[in-house]
Amino acid sequence: MLESISLAIPIVVLVSLWVTNLTLKASGKPALTSALYAIPIAGIALAAAANTAVIVDAGHVGVLTRFGAVTGAIFEQGLNYKIPFVEGVWIADVRTQKEQVDAAAASRDLQEVKSTIALNYHLDARQASTVYRQIGPEYKQRIVDPAIQEAFKFTTAQFTAEELITQREAVKNRAREFLRDRLGAFNVLVDELNIVSFEFAKSFNDAIEAKQVAAQRVQQSLNEQQRAKVEADTRVITAQGEATAVLTRARAAAEAQSLQRQTLSDLYVNFLAVDKWDGKMPQVTGGGGTPFIQLPQR
Repeated sequence: MLESISLAIPIVVLVSLWVTNLTLKASGKPALTSALYAIPIAGIALAAAANTAVIVDAGHVGVLTRFGAVTGAIFEQGLNYKIPFVEGVWIADVRTQKEQVDAAAASRDLQEVKSTIALNYHLDARQASTVYRQIGPEYKQRIVDPAIQEAFKFTTAQFTAEELITQREAVKNRAREFLRDRLGAFNVLVDELNIVSFEFAKSFNDAIEAKQVAAQRVQQSLNEQQRAKVEADTRVITAQGEATAVLTRARAAAEAQSLQRQTLSDLYVNFLAVDKWDGKMPQVTGGGGTPFIQLPQR
């Protein structure tokens, strides 16, 4: 557009001078000096020179066209040259670009799902001329945006609403592979895809919350049962220990008594009786009394 304007202005000035000169000659008046023609001619030359050089910025490529037709030539970054007013250049951005869109679809169990998807992509620099020829400069609106919507619908239809939450990484990977195949056919390369958020209907959110509450109650009941079992096992072990201790003490007492019976002699028993005697003779009435101390017979 600027090329056409820069060329059109000096041409219009040149034609105006030529028409004016013809009019002056026809009326018998003096013609314009030839020096006046130098001004528009110099303008045409400057416009041609300005439209010869093309500067391609870093991260971009230039697609060369000739009379509107794509030649297939690619201008790399830096200074390039073309035929002025005959050839044109479409400057294409081949850096990674980000596109974030809102998408809506249905899950495998027919739950309504809304999501925000962020896609990083870039144009294949080697195929920029093909993209310009087949799609045009509006390839993002024509190809990228519809493909994102299609990828989201295709992917969510393969998962239940609950799986979309619990298997988010698998959902992302499947959608990314779908986009790589779909956009790759149009020479648009996918760098990364991220699912920013998932939104579900209120009824589904309420159901998920109720399920989580029920699961927590079940887990709490299991914990209480486990704690009661541990406490019961502890009491059993304690009782077994106490019973073992009582049995051990009883066996020890019995063995001590048996040992005492085996080791005590009659003389020692009499000694113990005398040792505890207070010096008073027992009073015995009638015959058949038993002596307080049994003296050994010689």
